[in-house]
Amino acid sequence: MVYVTKRLTFSASHRLHNPKFSDEWNKEVFDKCNNPNGHGHNYVLEVTIAGEPNPDTGYVIDLKILKKIVENIIIDKVDHKHFNTDVDFMINIIPSVENIAIAFWKELEDKIPNGKLYKIKIWETENSYVEYFGN
Repeated sequence: MVYVTKRLTFSASHRLHNPKFSDEWNKEVFDKCNNPNGHGHNYVLEVTIAGEPNPDTGYVIDLKILKKIVENIIIDKVDHKHFNTDVDFMINIIPSVENIAIAFWKELEDKIPNGKLYKIKIWETENSYVEYFGN
């Protein structure tokens, strides 16, 4: 099995807030991430595909094709957007980096033409990231 990863970047904002709970609870749990106007990050997204190389090309998946897929399905929808209000597949989901990774997986899972989606890794800061391997 070979694992191929494409790395892309985007900037987006979000607010961590659970409307089921009081403002006080949200401030205590989410701290500065609960700012009413949100806050932003410069994210790094890594999409990993697993598979066997095609004997005719040597590719598991052509990285140019993978880049276009991820740009069209994810990056174009989230770059310079607010996760809480501007991203249709994130509406009514608390946009923690964990939930963002799960949502990205759901958007991409059946769109990969060669190989199989293996991992989504999202760096929220240079020191913090989430990895998601599907259900």
